Amino acid sequence: MQPAPLDTRIRMETPEGINLMLRPAGLLSRSLAFAIDLMIRGALLLALSFLLNALGEFGSGLFALALFLINWWYAVLFEVLHQGRTPGKQIMGLRVVHDDGTPVGWSASLLRNLLRFVDMLPFGYSTGAFACLQHPSFKRLGDLAAGTLVIYRHEPASRPVLPKVPALTVALALTLEEQHAVLSFAERQGRLSAERAQELAGILVAPLQMSAHSRPEQAVGQLNGIACGLADSA
Repeated sequence: MQPAPLDTRIRMETPEGINLMLRPAGLLSRSLAFAIDLMIRGALLLALSFLLNALGEFGSGLFALALFLINWWYAVLFEVLHQGRTPGKQIMGLRVVHDDGTPVGWSASLLRNLLRFVDMLPFGYSTGAFACLQHPSFKRLGDLAAGTLVIYRHEPASRPVLPKVPALTVALALTLEEQHAVLSFAERQGRLSAERAQELAGILVAPLQMSAHSRPEQAVGQLNGIACGLADSA
């Protein structure tokens, strides 16, 4: 017997009774997101150093303040005000949430980012990387202390487009299963060969009391028309 496929997704239920499926982000995607944010912060500091260098000691003081704010508040502000996403996480399709799937708050975000200096020890984020690889949800120490989780952002699937044909109606009322079958065929036929689409259309048309003498290509058109009629009446 083959082992079950590895599945790192986490299923949880909100207080409102809504089921959530969270997919924790692994070390590689998190590292790439951090590297992107690191480059953005570096570019900002480099630009500020050129701008403030002309102001002498006053400019040096402003740069020291900017260095503190960018290093310690860059991630916090983006995570809290931008749905758990820094620019790096946005590019990599990640976001930070609480362990229960709710949006991350100020205290949790601040704690997880302040503890980065522990995750960086002794060098190169080695402590954080080791903790991430050992935890089933890929948490570093900052996530464990703050009760946060880095997950892949869920993108809603786009609805397939139905063929542009005149809508048709059938003589009998279709059950929900029959309606689903017709709509599924119309949505998926673009990924089928012409021969396979005609074969499936011939099977589906028969119970709908349509013309039994329809050619296979006509059956495809009839099903597409029925699907458009169902979609228009929805």
